[in-house]
Amino acid sequence: MASKKKMGYKCRIAVVLLLLLASIAALVAVAVIQDAWSTKEYSLQYGIVIDSGSSRSNVYLYEWPGEKQNETGVVSEKMNCRVSGVPISEMKVDQQKDEEAWKGFKECMDEVSKVIPVEKHKNTPLFLGATAGMRLLHEKDEQRSNEVLASLKEYLSSLPFMFQNASIITGQEEGLYGWITVNYLMGNFLEKNIWNSYVRPEGAKTVGSMDLGGASTQIAFSVQEAHSGPDYMHVKLYGYAYNVYTHSFLCYGKNEADKRVLDKVVQGSSDPAYIINPCYPEGFNITMKASSIYDTECTKKPKNYNPDQDFFMVGAANSDGCESIVKSIFDFKTCPSSQCSFDGVEQPPVTGEFMAYAGFFYTARALLMNGSTDLDQFNASVRNFCHTHWTVLKQQKTWISDKYLKTYCYASHYILTLLADGYKFDEETWKNIYFEKEVKETSIGWSLGYMLSMSNMIPSEVRYINPMTDPVFAVIHAGWFICSISRKKIREKNH
Repeated sequence: MASKKKMGYKCRIAVVLLLLLASIAALVAVAVIQDAWSTKEYSLQYGIVIDSGSSRSNVYLYEWPGEKQNETGVVSEKMNCRVSGVPISEMKVDQQKDEEAWKGFKECMDEVSKVIPVEKHKNTPLFLGATAGMRLLHEKDEQRSNEVLASLKEYLSSLPFMFQNASIITGQEEGLYGWITVNYLMGNFLEKNIWNSYVRPEGAKTVGSMDLGGASTQIAFSVQEAHSGPDYMHVKLYGYAYNVYTHSFLCYGKNEADKRVLDKVVQGSSDPAYIINPCYPEGFNITMKASSIYDTECTKKPKNYNPDQDFFMVGAANSDGCESIVKSIFDFKTCPSSQCSFDGVEQPPVTGEFMAYAGFFYTARALLMNGSTDLDQFNASVRNFCHTHWTVLKQQKTWISDKYLKTYCYASHYILTLLADGYKFDEETWKNIYFEKEVKETSIGWSLGYMLSMSNMIPSEVRYINPMTDPVFAVIHAGWFICSISRKKIREKNH
């Protein structure tokens, strides 16, 4: 009888041990399956970049799936908002204008806040980058420049976002990020294949980038050789490295170059009460304060300068005369290397296609020359525009305000000189320039390229989804628990 009981206990122990081993094996198998077959669920991520230029500020909201491609986000523009009021480089001068600018910032940030889900606010990075307008202010009045940035940091830090920084970016950075934006939007870094996966385009080529702002202008294009120097930058995107030549010319933006041209016109006249301006159309005249020309670091103040002095300018519609004055603000003679653009700046030869945007686009559009053009055709359009009477121009160009319309004879000559004499585009390479405002309904500028670069450093938000649900685990764990209890009872009986 005792031996039968003993045999019964042994059988039960064997069964329990078998169940125990089976449970352990099941748990190990489940753990392996959970790890190998688990999927990742990425949520959308957001980023805000404020582009504070010499003319205005724009707030851009970007979004990208958390799943990156070779550590870089696939970023798209969700919305943009133009900040009303003066540019930040003109703040801390007039309290009323400051209040208007702060109101403009608040309105734009309120709009952005509504678009981003509330639960995403605290993890949405916020950057502000100031460009040439603030670079000039920093040279002219470093204290005011620092005060403006300090006020912006205080305001942006108070918002519900993950504020990162408000700083003045360099001209080289502005050029590089613009180049990244252009090539990203054109699909030169990655594209979707037939399996809906992102891959590098076959025989991928990049295009050059040319940006014309109010206070500076930038050129950037990739080079094959690994050059070194302040104008060569290296960037890695979607797993590939690029060498980019980029240079920014401060004081050569459309507005600042205009002031330098006006200075040449004033200096060439003996009567400030009647100044002939060959760059203004016939039938146009204007009275302007001396401060509107000389209150900048880009234009040298004349002797006995009086900011309240009036200059009366009369348009002469002289295309050749305007061209001569425009060329005089450049230095094409000084060159310490084998090839330069102007002002002694080394530049390798321009190759491939180029996208010219911002001020380039608006000037070309005024000439009805946007898109791809021919150099001779562009030249002819410039002469025709400069010799058109003011009243006719106003009838023809109804979409352009007088404030800008009066500047386009100078501006078109300026672009022609900058591109042909400066960057050395000729009859053949000029055909590779495309004057565009946006690509795929997205604004061209440095901010998208900046967001792309920053996405490399922003961790992905990911949630792991296991193939076995919690109830399945509960059943397995319950089996484990029952086996453990049975084993305990058997031991107690044996003792």
